[in-house]
Amino acid sequence: MEQLEHNPQTLQKLEEIFRQELSLLGEDPQREGLLKTPMRVAKAMMTFTQGYRMDPMAVLQSAKFKEDYRQMVIVKEINFYSLCEHHMVPFYGQAHVAYIPNGYITGLSKIARVVDIFSHRLQVQERMTTQIKDCIQQALNPLGVMVVIEAKHMCMQMRGVEKQNSVTTTSDFTGAFTNKATRDEFLELIKQHSTL
Repeated sequence: MEQLEHNPQTLQKLEEIFRQELSLLGEDPQREGLLKTPMRVAKAMMTFTQGYRMDPMAVLQSAKFKEDYRQMVIVKEINFYSLCEHHMVPFYGQAHVAYIPNGYITGLSKIARVVDIFSHRLQVQERMTTQIKDCIQQALNPLGVMVVIEAKHMCMQMRGVEKQNSVTTTSDFTGAFTNKATRDEFLELIKQHSTL
């Protein structure tokens, strides 16, 4: 994902907040190993949340082409990292996205970019799934869209129930994917491992 320029005033404010946070946690922010940590964390948080400053609809429409193709287009195994909005710790996994064009297609990389944009916000997996679906539906007006996301949540692995191997799966769909046979075809195709 391309890096956006960080706003210097925002970085400075965040740096001060993270310096105070270190003190509140019992650390010495003047310790050699921590001197640059507040700014590093500020820059990292700006990167982790840069999806707020990007327009996923514009990304899809920047590569929208007329094409008379009406079969399923699938981009699967799109890796992503996001931050859980409840604890601000990572959740990560793969998104699988399909749409059936209705006169227009988009560049394949743009589907992955849409996943990146929504994942680079404070999120819950359920909402992210629906946001990706809705964005593609609105931008391309296809015959249908389906999104499946599989993720591991550090808030479940590092704290709370501490279940390291649990995977959460969410899905959402529109249009032609309300047909069970169409959904099943998509689910079967994303289960197949690539030989690339």
